Amino acid sequence: MKIVSYNVNGIRAALKKGFIEWLQSVNPDVICLQEIKAQEDQLDLTLFEDAGYKYNYWFSAQKKGYSGVAILSKTKPDHIEFGTGIEYMDFEGRNLRADFGDVSIMSMYLPSGTNSDRLEFKFKYMADFQEYVNDLKVKHPNLIILGDYNICHEAIDIHNPVGLKNTSGFLPVEREWIGDFMDSGFIDSFRVFNKEADNYTWWSYRANARNNNKGWRLDYGLVSTPLESRLKRSVILAEAKHSDHCPILVELS
Repeated sequence: MKIVSYNVNGIRAALKKGFIEWLQSVNPDVICLQEIKAQEDQLDLTLFEDAGYKYNYWFSAQKKGYSGVAILSKTKPDHIEFGTGIEYMDFEGRNLRADFGDVSIMSMYLPSGTNSDRLEFKFKYMADFQEYVNDLKVKHPNLIILGDYNICHEAIDIHNPVGLKNTSGFLPVEREWIGDFMDSGFIDSFRVFNKEADNYTWWSYRANARNNNKGWRLDYGLVSTPLESRLKRSVILAEAKHSDHCPILVELS
């Protein structure tokens, strides 16, 4: 099973930049999208169906043009779970889960902390999401949570760890949370295969950051520990340029 996750920063904008052609070339079995910034009725779903993704599921924010997640699949999931049942999370369309046999795949878009109010919102989401996942893993031990976590875990995950240590996305409390989240039963799949620095998934549009590789690794494929022996590959697909993020890929046997 080949799974891709991609914060597209607006699916309609990505489509204009060759997203469908890129998707067909990578050819994942499942792709998780974040920050779709669209309602389902604003999209021509035949574009995805004709590309081989007959089964596509969209969970949009109530606020138009904001947030939202999706899962596109070549095969029909056994079950789709829209949201978490936690109202304030689901209002912003941040969680969508699809079950395939014994594996459960979640597309997740964790809030960013762009100002003090949103930072408090992010902290609340982080705490409540951890509790939600603790319960979810009991029923679905083979769980993969892919998406934009809006946090860099270690110093090697950000281009300027000293200068950005007081910036949301690399605050000590955020780094501690994602470390504890992994310790609760998840593997950072990318780091199983690659321990090197300078591997990023997001770059600011400012100051030619992407060409200079001044980036942040914000996107993760976190795989629950029971799936560790089935991990075959986990890579960053940095050549894709439909967004300020790039996709990640996780492959299981």
